[in-house]
Amino acid sequence: MTSPLAYEKVWFEKCRYDEAERSYFEKLAKGSSNIPLKNSLAGEVAKVRQHIQNSLECMDGIAALATNVNVEIVNRLNTVERKNQELTSLVSDLQSVVKQLESRVKTLESQNNIKSSAPVTSKTAPAPTPSKAAKADDNDVDLFASDSDGESESVKKVKEEAAAAASKKKSKKQELIQKSIIILDVKPWDDETDMKEMEKNVRKINTDGLLWGASKLVPLAYGIHKLQISCVVEDEKVSIDWLQEAIEEIQDYVQSVDIAAFNKV
Repeated sequence: MTSPLAYEKVWFEKCRYDEAERSYFEKLAKGSSNIPLKNSLAGEVAKVRQHIQNSLECMDGIAALATNVNVEIVNRLNTVERKNQELTSLVSDLQSVVKQLESRVKTLESQNNIKSSAPVTSKTAPAPTPSKAAKADDNDVDLFASDSDGESESVKKVKEEAAAAASKKKSKKQELIQKSIIILDVKPWDDETDMKEMEKNVRKINTDGLLWGASKLVPLAYGIHKLQISCVVEDEKVSIDWLQEAIEEIQDYVQSVDIAAFNKV
């Protein structure tokens, strides 16, 4: 009878193979562990170097940026300082101008106060000097003023005539011619009245003591104008009523006459 193990594959030296396999893997593990350690150390050193280089580059960039910022700040500070000096000088100039104006205003106010407080002195009008005519009259009157008992009748007669002539001259000079300035409103019949012809007819009225002056047309209403004319009359020679009647007699042109102004000369 055969043994049952004859049909089975039995590995009687397995322990030897296990030992060999274990030693192989140990050697393999030792060799593989040395290689990554070296590689990892070099990589770390390279990383540190790269980090240091990057840091140095960043520091250089920061330094350059700081330099640019510092230059810009310095320029701005210089500009602000220059403008501040200009403003300071301008303010000082304005202060000096204001002081000058204040001094001038004070001077003017003091002058005005002095003028207002000064007493008002009324100027007396100079005494009127006698006119040449009055002197001549006085000479005429004083003629033969020295009287004596031994004068003849002819001398007395001459004196009386001279005195009469002097008194006559005085009376003539004392007589003043009274005149008046009159402005008349001459109204036409309608707007078809020829105002030029009306003015011509009015000016045709002429008499001693009447002097016509300026004239103008003044609008009334609905295209109608009135003739406003001025004249100077001597009161003793020309009557105002007569003048109005004389103008109203121009019936072809004149409707009515009114006195707009009346003044004594």
